[in-house]
Amino acid sequence: MDIIGKLSSEFGLRREQAENTIKLIDEGNTIPFIARYRKEVTGGLTDVVLRDLDERLKYLRGLEERKEEVIRLIEEQGKLTGELKEKIESAEVLQRVEDLYKPFRQKKATRASKAKERGLEPLASVILAQSKNSPDILEAAKSFVNPEKEVNTPEDAVQGACDIIAEMMSEDADVVSAVRDKTFTLGKIATEAADPEEKTVYDMYYGSSEPLSKIPNHRVLAINRGEKEKKLKVHVDVDEERILPILEKRYIRKNAPFEEVLEETAEDAYKRLIAPSAEREMRNQLTEKAETEAIKVFAKNTEKLLMAPPVRGKKVISIDPGYRTGCKVAVLSATGKLLAYTTIYPTQPKNDVAGTERVLKKIIDKYGIDIIVIGNGTASRETEEVVADFLKKNGYDNIKYTIVNEAGASVYSASKLASEEYPDLDVTTRGAMSLGRRLQDPLAELVKIDPKHIGVGQYQHDMNQKQLDAALTGVVENCVNRVGVDLNTASPSLLSYIAGINVAVAKNIVAYREEHGRFESRKELLKVPKLGEKAFGQCAGFLRISGGKNPLDATSVHPESYAVAEKIMEKAGITAEDLAKGGVSDIEERIRKAYPSKKPAESIRAMAADIGAGDMTVKDIVDELKKPARDPREDAPPVVFRNDVRSFDDLEEGMELTGTVRNVVDFGAFVDIGVKNDGLVHVSQLSHKYVKHPMDVVAVGDTVKVKILGIDRDKQKVSLTMKL
Repeated sequence: MDIIGKLSSEFGLRREQAENTIKLIDEGNTIPFIARYRKEVTGGLTDVVLRDLDERLKYLRGLEERKEEVIRLIEEQGKLTGELKEKIESAEVLQRVEDLYKPFRQKKATRASKAKERGLEPLASVILAQSKNSPDILEAAKSFVNPEKEVNTPEDAVQGACDIIAEMMSEDADVVSAVRDKTFTLGKIATEAADPEEKTVYDMYYGSSEPLSKIPNHRVLAINRGEKEKKLKVHVDVDEERILPILEKRYIRKNAPFEEVLEETAEDAYKRLIAPSAEREMRNQLTEKAETEAIKVFAKNTEKLLMAPPVRGKKVISIDPGYRTGCKVAVLSATGKLLAYTTIYPTQPKNDVAGTERVLKKIIDKYGIDIIVIGNGTASRETEEVVADFLKKNGYDNIKYTIVNEAGASVYSASKLASEEYPDLDVTTRGAMSLGRRLQDPLAELVKIDPKHIGVGQYQHDMNQKQLDAALTGVVENCVNRVGVDLNTASPSLLSYIAGINVAVAKNIVAYREEHGRFESRKELLKVPKLGEKAFGQCAGFLRISGGKNPLDATSVHPESYAVAEKIMEKAGITAEDLAKGGVSDIEERIRKAYPSKKPAESIRAMAADIGAGDMTVKDIVDELKKPARDPREDAPPVVFRNDVRSFDDLEEGMELTGTVRNVVDFGAFVDIGVKNDGLVHVSQLSHKYVKHPMDVVAVGDTVKVKILGIDRDKQKVSLTMKL
């Protein structure tokens, strides 16, 4: 297989583009580095496309390796024909290779293998030949009767021969492929209750069926979970009368001898051997597809959450709500430093609202608090009411509050990492502090938590964990490197996601910083133990140094391009002082004066040609000099703050509200509208136009206008629509 050609076709790339990109990957360059600093080579492929290409490249190479192995194994058996070899080599998916290899695979004893041991293979050949001169089938079988081999009658011989033929049919790659396709087209996945008397969350699947070709991914995962929990029985229904002709057409000649026997054999082959296998494969394919799509949704949600804009320069009271043990409070400086911590008891059983208000007022007056953050877990609703009433009662109109998703906070607070970072604090205080920092810098705080636990997934614990971990790790790496980190303040957790840096090197960077003081230049990184030239090349551009010796060290310009950047600065009349002051907003106009043209892009191309650098590299450097270390999170929707609270009882059908998208799944989006439980906008209610997937319309963090469609007060559920 021409892997480069195939990738070029699938990703819409020029052959040279694909070839050069693969070479970069094979040389050990990281995806973030290639995406940011090798645009001239890749043609500007994004980090997302590069990861998809890398994944596909691994699959195709694995496919080629498996083909070679299968060809070798069959050849060692002396059974490899030119036609079979050609079929294996032309296979485009691993399933096809395994289908072709199936007849030659070593297997446990079967009815067919036992029949072969009894010498019945020649009789099977006679039956399959369907020669007009063949004798009656029992007559033909008489010569194979051998009591010593447990073939006591002609009927025994015929049965054994048919077992051989049935297995042959079931191992015919073309038949299996055709049956699989037909099963997918015609089949239905049927579900029923394991115990019809038991009420479960899977009630909607009791006695239901849905076409394999149309069942949505989220229902596949739900059915799988119900089956795993032994609440559902699941099977695939298909009309065998529409499947059997596939076998009959290939193996049976009409009006030929043994036609009836072969029809019975084909039916046995299908029911006993092919159908169970096809059902397993269909279920596996549906699950694999559902998991792949769910992982993509999870990854996209995670990216949106990580790229939420930081709320900088604000002093925060962070509250982790609770009942019996109270609400843990952490007071954070504008830079996230813990200033104080305490516990308040505004909820049951103490209901100490007055005491809570005294504590909050004291903290606000002492530290000049700007924002109050409340976790969305247990007792969040009651705590929110107390906070909102307190702010209104005391005239704190300048102080707002917001709800933060606390998913994963308890995982982090009890982790080894948290105990290493804050050994003198208890678990609950660490949790409260983490919630506040999620507002101040979501990316820096959320990287400390396994992405599976940050609350924006769907059936994440039922998925292929290896694939999920790889996808989410890739998303975190993309986000961290897209934003960049301050080399002199970044935590080991944040540093470990930078291209070319692993956990050990991240800890070495922090240890070096603590021993020698702040880094004054990127080159100083080479003094860090285990950080060599290769790692430096990958990571340097993503690590920023504010107020260092070289102002370019505070930008995303890679050290390898400093000479180019200096030439650009010279041509555009930019000084180091200009850069240190926050960049040059009119840089494009300056370049147009130096290289007169009607369009800025043409001037930049002229400059690139003059200084001997690539257009994309020069364009990126110009953008960076215009606004050094620009944070891409500035483009995300701002955090929605509140100064009042809604009760579930206040909601009415038809009411229009503004909310924040908290999670996006296959069947819709969950929107925070200010009550305890998020409302659901079903995919059918996202737009007046057809919506293939909710992510085509909304993303985590979006601020949206919704109208209440329905209210289930018993279950505390709200149905919403965006069709306003």
